[in-house]
Amino acid sequence: MKIKSAQSLVAEALKEIKTIDTDQAFKMVEKNNCNLIDIRDVRELEKEGRIENSHHIPRGMMEFWLDPNSPYFQQGKLDQSKEMVLFCAGGLRSALAAKTLKDMGFEKVSHIDGGFGALRNSKFKIV
Repeated sequence: MKIKSAQSLVAEALKEIKTIDTDQAFKMVEKNNCNLIDIRDVRELEKEGRIENSHHIPRGMMEFWLDPNSPYFQQGKLDQSKEMVLFCAGGLRSALAAKTLKDMGFEKVSHIDGGFGALRNSKFKIV
């Protein structure tokens, strides 16, 4: 049995998903046409802070919180008509998560290159 490496899964995901930079993400948030979603673990948020106006959906619950047929669906938490813009600490988990959302049928999905590390050095405010 050959197991794919995490690196190869991320590389495959990056070929299929839209990657944006922090400036593009900031403009989308300013125009209120996206859901900015932080998929980091709660311990990361407590340690590093969070981006103002972002929604926290832990990676481990993302599929369940965004599936209207799941008992864990977060009704009204996000505007499903807007683009889902994901980020994690560095951009690897968010690439995999963005691919998963596309696989689920979400059409407007992207992730932020460099994740929270890049966001920290951008126009975004950390709270």
